[in-house]
Amino acid sequence: MPPRAAATRPVGTVTRGTTNPNRLRRMDRWIAATHGAELRRAADPVAVDLGYGAAPWTAVELLHRLRTVAPHARVVGVEIDPARVAAAQPYAREGLDFRHGGFEVPVAGPPLLIRAANVLRQYDEGEVAAVWQRLCARLAPASAPSPETGSASGPSVPSGDSRGGLLVEGTCDEIGRRHVWVALGPEGPRTVTFATRLGSLERPSDLAERLPKALIHRNVPGEPVHAFLRDFDRAWAAAAPYASYGARQRWMRAVRDLTADWPVSDGPVRWRQGEVTVRWEALAPRA
Repeated sequence: MPPRAAATRPVGTVTRGTTNPNRLRRMDRWIAATHGAELRRAADPVAVDLGYGAAPWTAVELLHRLRTVAPHARVVGVEIDPARVAAAQPYAREGLDFRHGGFEVPVAGPPLLIRAANVLRQYDEGEVAAVWQRLCARLAPASAPSPETGSASGPSVPSGDSRGGLLVEGTCDEIGRRHVWVALGPEGPRTVTFATRLGSLERPSDLAERLPKALIHRNVPGEPVHAFLRDFDRAWAAAAPYASYGARQRWMRAVRDLTADWPVSDGPVRWRQGEVTVRWEALAPRA
């Protein structure tokens, strides 16, 4: 499929391009678990690895992980540095392509997924909102509500309306032990997910250093994300007796306690993976 006509010059600036194999595994597995149904039912499920870096490992891995839940998924790696695109071409294959571009996202049609990991961290905080708006506008739109269907033998059930495409933007450490990302739909931000290798965690606020650009400078008293991490540390300390059963059990207990005061939107299946997802509006920076 030919790419959409792009601007003369890609939108954005060249970043450091640091990357490592398996760095984004936590984000990829979350995407597959939470967005897999959207990808499966799409006629042409296109995902974009935006700013994959100096080597194409993350795009190759994204294709493999998405195809475990959506066998017809395609991945397009997009890089603003032409030399990185040229270096990635030997890895192109069926379902995996590499293109020169930036935030204009030079693919034909609206993608069902844009993943931008460790990209905006190198931009100014004031630039984030405009980039989010631009990328969300490129996503596949949500479908209009359709009539419910049912029969005389049972109640009506929804027909499975699409929520549209997903933008996942966040930051992780160099080997993917700690990761925080924001998930956005065509309508804007939805959730914030904190994910970690539990064996390496001293306290939940250790994740503060990997907050995405929209939040990292807001981890100060008076801001919601600071209050959340403070409460998470307190819940972690209160759950210390569960440490005898392992870090996973302590994490799960701490997250369960958090649900009393914070809108946690996932459940124990994800908590067991060292994750917790919170509604964006609870952590959004104060105006």
